[in-house]
Amino acid sequence: MSVQQPRKPKVTVSPLTLEDAKEPPLHLYKSNEPYTATIVSVETIVGPTAPTEACHIVIDHGGNLPHWEGQSYGIIPPGENPKMPGSPQNVRHYAIASSRYGDYFDGKTASLCVGRVVYYDPETGKEEPSKKGACSNYLCDSKPGDKIQVTGPYGKMMILPVDDPNATHIMIATGTGVAPYRGYLRRMFMEDIPTFKFGGLAWLFLGVANSDSLLYDDELSKYLQDYPDKFRYDRALSREWRNKSGGRMCVQDKIEEYSDEIFKLLDSGAHIYFCGLKRMMPGIQDTLERIAKEKGESWDEKLSQLKKNGQWHIAVY
Repeated sequence: MSVQQPRKPKVTVSPLTLEDAKEPPLHLYKSNEPYTATIVSVETIVGPTAPTEACHIVIDHGGNLPHWEGQSYGIIPPGENPKMPGSPQNVRHYAIASSRYGDYFDGKTASLCVGRVVYYDPETGKEEPSKKGACSNYLCDSKPGDKIQVTGPYGKMMILPVDDPNATHIMIATGTGVAPYRGYLRRMFMEDIPTFKFGGLAWLFLGVANSDSLLYDDELSKYLQDYPDKFRYDRALSREWRNKSGGRMCVQDKIEEYSDEIFKLLDSGAHIYFCGLKRMMPGIQDTLERIAKEKGESWDEKLSQLKKNGQWHIAVY
């Protein structure tokens, strides 16, 4: 019989005044007057067989860009807007992958999880640098000490409800869409916050291509070990696992597998979150609609009620 390892004590965070605000900070810096932050570190967080590189990027904002978990920042890459000569590049939005206290727990940094966007010619199979993602490559290629232009923070849709620390949160992500959930989970399970004690259930569904593409897996697995009664973690590896029909295992297949539990939790007031590429949503919506029909329910009515109750949270890109 294996012996359960002792749970590490939670980490002290500061400044606790970040808990005082009644509303999330919004639009502190705009595109015409962005904040100049500093790159602290850039780390590739996928293995060699992952089809897409993903980087964990820590930025230092000196405490001048506070955020709440679930918000996003805007990044302005250098150079000229190719569609508007003489104008700066457009703002690109990235979900923040850290809690309000940052990876150093001092409220002075924030983290981004960025997938490097590259384009390969379908006929030659060669990369075409002219079509690569300007901002993602800029961020993934940046070095400690580099200065970047940041706007925001933005968004209320993905913020954790503040009135119920015992709520159930069902979090669905593909790829770098796991970013906001990392912030949630650090707040729930890693940080010692006197005024916030999580007593609910957090259930993460993460869809990626293969084992090398799993993001923050060691961190997430540790929560599973330390808080088995409060955290569940289900993965879908589309290039390694098969669904019940023999096709690729996608995140919606995991949703279908646990559909009875998920629907019961939603009926009991659980919040459900979606973050990732827009193209993940049609398959998920079709699955939820089919499950509802099998249960004799109208998905349109159920979805309308979830939105009305503030249980439905979505941020796709």
